[in-house]
Amino acid sequence: MAINTYLFFSGGTCAEAFERYRDILGGDLSITRMSEVPQDSRMPGSDPDSVMHAALVFGDRMLMGSDDPTGDGGPRLGFSVAYTAPDTETAQRVFGALAEGGETTMPLEPTFWSAAFGTCTDRYGVPWMVDVASGAA
Repeated sequence: MAINTYLFFSGGTCAEAFERYRDILGGDLSITRMSEVPQDSRMPGSDPDSVMHAALVFGDRMLMGSDDPTGDGGPRLGFSVAYTAPDTETAQRVFGALAEGGETTMPLEPTFWSAAFGTCTDRYGVPWMVDVASGAA
């Protein structure tokens, strides 16, 4: 069994966000647009270019999402997408890229539990926590 994060994006930004996440995190990205869905299975009034489903697979992990058919993306409260880097250099690269155009809420720095930990909200409004794997430098 797996528990995966599923993100909803407002304003038709899902494809752009997931292409950026692929550029930052690596992995294999698949995107299904509403135009690829059988007509009778589409949400009425949906934009054919909107993302019905996106999946970014890296290692044994998967991040999923879609454009929110209601258009507002819904609230993003009480959670963060957590990324654990194998080393500090990778954490710095990933954190810097995720924070670019967004907001840093806690700079990436050493803590008593990790060689580096930081929090940010990316340019798409998604909150992230980045840390370094236990025992790594």
